[in-house]
Amino acid sequence: MQIAKVRGTVVSTHKTRSLTGTKLLLLQFMDAQGQPLPKYEVAGDLVGAGVNEWVLVSRGSAARIDDGMEHRPLDALVVGIIDTVTVENNRLYSKKDAERG
Repeated sequence: MQIAKVRGTVVSTHKTRSLTGTKLLLLQFMDAQGQPLPKYEVAGDLVGAGVNEWVLVSRGSAARIDDGMEHRPLDALVVGIIDTVTVENNRLYSKKDAERG
């Protein structure tokens, strides 16, 4: 899994039938220092993540393991909303602090 920040949503009215009803998000991956990387990716969302939230992203064939996803053409799937990230006793991210600021 990787850590990413939700930057926006992607709307596609013309898509394969198997993606109907799947919310799509534009994600930007984060590095170990909590800084955004230049890479963006579109991912399906199973957990209802919102813009500016940090999320856990499953990629590749693992993204299709969840029930009902095995026949969807997804390379990335948001599988969790992050509450905190701590590296070497330093807090990189706190959802509670981000919501206050």
